[in-house]
Amino acid sequence: MGSNVLRPEDVVVLMVPFPLHGHLNQLLHLSRLISAHDVAVHYVSTAAHNRQARRRIHGWNPLSISNIFFHDQFPSLSFQSSFPSRPQPLFDASSALRQPVAELLRCLCAINRRVVVIYDSLMGSVVQDFVNFPNAESYTFHSVSAYTIFFFLWEKTGRPFAIDKEILENLPSLEGCFSPEFVKFVGNQHQYMNLNSGRIYNTCRVVESPFLELLAKPEISGNKKQWALGPFNPVGAELVERKKPSSNSDSRHRCLKWLDRQGPNSVILVSFGTTSTLSDKQIQELAMGLEKSQQKFVWVLRDADGGNFFGREVKKVELPKGFEERVKRRGL
Repeated sequence: MGSNVLRPEDVVVLMVPFPLHGHLNQLLHLSRLISAHDVAVHYVSTAAHNRQARRRIHGWNPLSISNIFFHDQFPSLSFQSSFPSRPQPLFDASSALRQPVAELLRCLCAINRRVVVIYDSLMGSVVQDFVNFPNAESYTFHSVSAYTIFFFLWEKTGRPFAIDKEILENLPSLEGCFSPEFVKFVGNQHQYMNLNSGRIYNTCRVVESPFLELLAKPEISGNKKQWALGPFNPVGAELVERKKPSSNSDSRHRCLKWLDRQGPNSVILVSFGTTSTLSDKQIQELAMGLEKSQQKFVWVLRDADGGNFFGREVKKVELPKGFEERVKRRGL
């Protein structure tokens, strides 16, 4: 990790993630990819969120890369209420980052030939001032699947062209998934995509080629460029590290070692992310369901992130008596 003293470069990248872990994590992985091409990356968030991103990253050490610079002199943002309503105060408070981001952008533009702003799609309003600097350009990063983004934009633009009926028949409903406030927030951020020079998706053509092709249609893309650079995850980073002569193969996470021994398409992942907390009753019901299903699984069970990631007590999980012993051969 470099110090955050600004120094002149030919081209630099200003990385602006949304301050929730799934978003911080993906743009930190993208920062690593870009920095490997000898391009300096300035990663912007609050001190707490930068620390969170560095501490939780897997497969590589952000402190070992000299041209990733963390800027954490920004206002603290926190929230206290389960998703979809839990992060709403954070959505509202993120607008406070606009002024400090604009100031950092001004400093970077003053000493570098070109400044490329890569921002989370939920941070469009925060980076909007880049238009005031002739040597700056922006690109929107989408942290969710191309499938999800396509249907959002397709609906937003009034379904400008027909798509395969089979896709529509299998489309799951989003009813009840998001609060009206969240939908409004996303809509407000969407308007700033008109200012960008292109879009970056956390996916790959092997997985989502049909939807990337639909996203490339002029009615959706406006003829702007798009890139599928993902998926960004610890497994890919770990594979790179393991190819190094100094790597230690024994350091591979036990979960990955276990998955390597399972058959194709035989394991489900059960996770509700970093913004949802399950009640004790919900945990008990889910555990019983997994046990009775006889399905192999990886279950990620955690409390939602709150305002203080490092000072809170970790809640003790109450699983059904003997659950772990009974499922140990087919679940983690």
